[in-house]
Amino acid sequence: MGRVDGKSIIITGAARGMGKAIGHALIKEGAHVCYADIDEDGAKKAAEEAGSNAIGVKVDVTKRDQVAQMVQQTVEAFGKLDVMFNNAGVNKPMDFIDVTEDNWHFVMNINGLGVLIGTQEAAKQMIKQGTGGKIINTASIAGRQGFDNVAPYCASKFAVVSLTQSAARAFAGHKITVNGFSPGVVDTPLWKQLDEDLMEMGVSEKPGQAMQDFSADILLGRPATPDDITGTTTFLASSDSDYVTGQIMAIDGGMILV
Repeated sequence: MGRVDGKSIIITGAARGMGKAIGHALIKEGAHVCYADIDEDGAKKAAEEAGSNAIGVKVDVTKRDQVAQMVQQTVEAFGKLDVMFNNAGVNKPMDFIDVTEDNWHFVMNINGLGVLIGTQEAAKQMIKQGTGGKIINTASIAGRQGFDNVAPYCASKFAVVSLTQSAARAFAGHKITVNGFSPGVVDTPLWKQLDEDLMEMGVSEKPGQAMQDFSADILLGRPATPDDITGTTTFLASSDSDYVTGQIMAIDGGMILV
């Protein structure tokens, strides 16, 4: 038996990168997984890779009706909801002085509002079931300090930390734990896009330089791969973390020490 054997789990932002890796690791440990993403084809492909214990659904995490429908589809497929990963996230760098309202709302709506809605809708289902549950949010090192050319992203990840703590207090009486994890530099499609954007801004001069520069102070000497994240995420989804709530677990290779 795996550590999450028989658990029904949703992961948003699961079509690729870290979300997909989290899902695949949970499948190997016996879970039933809903791979959810605004990229419906990518979500369904990830679910097909995972096998018969998975479904792929489309969701815009900023739309409450779609999030509620995602929860319902998961319950219809697997009979319940045990764990919710609010993992969907975006970034679009701009120099602080140039940040626009559109940039702010784009990043904050997905990274902040999406976590609020996802947490609420998952909690409603878990409270209805009456058997507790786990909600796990993707934060970031950018939720622990600000960076000058990704200010809305940093603000959104600070919001994730605050929402995690607030929800932990709100739902503890229902035996729902709420935690998060904060990656540093992870070699995913999001970072590849960020690398291209920073080159266009003139922050870096060649492909890969931005990731290399950001990784320079990592004590373990390299960026993370998605598989470096999954040991912690599986722990947070499993009964091993039953006495942990309101916490943000760093998975950054020693990039930030506080």
